[in-house]
Amino acid sequence: MANISVGDLVIRKSHGGDIVFKVTEIIRGESEDMRCVLKGMHLRLVADAPVCDLEPIDAEHLRNEIVRMEGMHNDSLKRVMARRSMEREKIEMTRAEPKKYTFFDLPGRVLHLDGDDEYLKMCLKTYGQLNIEAIGRAVDESKQPEQVLALLEEYRPDILVLTGHDALIGGGKKDLKDINNYRNSKYFVEAVRKARTFEPSRDDLVIFAGACQSYFEAILVAGANFASSPTRIFIHAYDPVFIAEKVAFTPINKTVDVTDAITASVTGIEGVGGIESRGKFRLGMPKTPYG
Repeated sequence: MANISVGDLVIRKSHGGDIVFKVTEIIRGESEDMRCVLKGMHLRLVADAPVCDLEPIDAEHLRNEIVRMEGMHNDSLKRVMARRSMEREKIEMTRAEPKKYTFFDLPGRVLHLDGDDEYLKMCLKTYGQLNIEAIGRAVDESKQPEQVLALLEEYRPDILVLTGHDALIGGGKKDLKDINNYRNSKYFVEAVRKARTFEPSRDDLVIFAGACQSYFEAILVAGANFASSPTRIFIHAYDPVFIAEKVAFTPINKTVDVTDAITASVTGIEGVGGIESRGKFRLGMPKTPYG
């Protein structure tokens, strides 16, 4: 049996080593069997497994995983920036007057509540790379319903992200319409409902909610604009960020192209979905040397 400690990076042998996890807790059962609570390194998933099913990864495996994930992340950033450049060119071409004054950008502001502090830091760095003003708070999924109203009142964002970890729980065939079969979906649903008491309009406050394998339909019914996970697959840590970016940079006089928003995410339509929503981007002028 492998010597496993909290903080180790491991794979599950029974799943073919498909996902790299961090060990967050070790639980010793009554029969002295040891199980570990696992957190996906890049996927918003919490799982558990017996120690005998775990295998620590070596430095080369970790390096390859980091290179692969950073490549996906950088590709997404490049696509976003290329799209923005094309959109700005279209705006400039419609201007009949000489370019005496220049515009400045005012994208939507984001409030991001995340059940995982490490994921939150990754997301906030990406918001910065995307030139989006974002306020982040690490809030356990179970605490998000009770804290979301005060945070909305304090920061009054254009876009609210409620995420963290989730998973289908229990063995055997699961009833996907029973919210009790999901680890944290009930908290995302409740937090969305609370947020909608603050701002009922889906255009005035755009909400993304959910994580890996979340109860997509229930989260949308609760009032979210975008949610995970339509086919109950695992979603990437950055998926909420790229959905929020598309909303933040779609002009206020246009509707967010749902297809474009979903394909801008890392996992695509199997991992995230949503409904038509008004964008949050505004152009201003003139751009001054003091701003």
